Amino acid sequence: MSGSGRHDGRGRLGNALSNLAVAVGCVLFLGGFAWGAVVYKPYTVPTDSMTPTVNAGDRILAERVDGGDVRRGDVVVFTDSTWGDVPMVKRVVGVGGDTIACCDKDGRLTVNGKAVDEPYLRADGASSLGGAAGAPASPQNFTAEVPEGQLFLLGDERSTSMDSRVHLEDAGHGSVPRSAVEARVDAVVWPYKGMIGRPGAFAALPGGVSSEGPLPLQAGALVLGVVLILGGAAYGPLVARSGRGTERPKASAGAH
Repeated sequence: MSGSGRHDGRGRLGNALSNLAVAVGCVLFLGGFAWGAVVYKPYTVPTDSMTPTVNAGDRILAERVDGGDVRRGDVVVFTDSTWGDVPMVKRVVGVGGDTIACCDKDGRLTVNGKAVDEPYLRADGASSLGGAAGAPASPQNFTAEVPEGQLFLLGDERSTSMDSRVHLEDAGHGSVPRSAVEARVDAVVWPYKGMIGRPGAFAALPGGVSSEGPLPLQAGALVLGVVLILGGAAYGPLVARSGRGTERPKASAGAH
């Protein structure tokens, strides 16, 4: 009687823990999925203007943000009528009040006279700096003043990107309003490249860089949810089977 009670109690505890793990796993999985669906929007990149950071045909996840939250160095999705009124992906290199110029004696982009190293421009060992070590940050020299409330954007593939340099003669000197921004790109998910970091060179400028989005937390919630669901579903039956395997056969009434 006492042995059977212990086994029954262990079985009930195992079932309770199993059900709890599955329930918590479902909450984490569904919550992480819903959170991601609200915060992020998927896009397919149409051109190679952001190579090598993002290639044509890559699937990206972009965090829905207000244009006022955008900082230098962010890769953003925006739509502007002057640029063709279609979603485009470019990198913000200047904000309102900045003077953007290229190139200095080392072939680098400058923001308010401060040179910016751009490691995301490097490809197959070529330096991001100008001169003999590598190509300059822009094939053509330019200078632009960014009006307040506007953003100056360049592609990472500077030799072919149709970006703010093409619109320097426009009223906004190549810039677009912050309100044109739809989202900030956080990760390349297919083919998988992971998170797109914030460039350290822009961190030293006033305003710094933006904080990373919640995608790692959301992915962690999804993974942990799956582990708990699968683990919980397997735990209960294992405990029950273990309990049955350790039960001793009852002695017969005539045994001495």
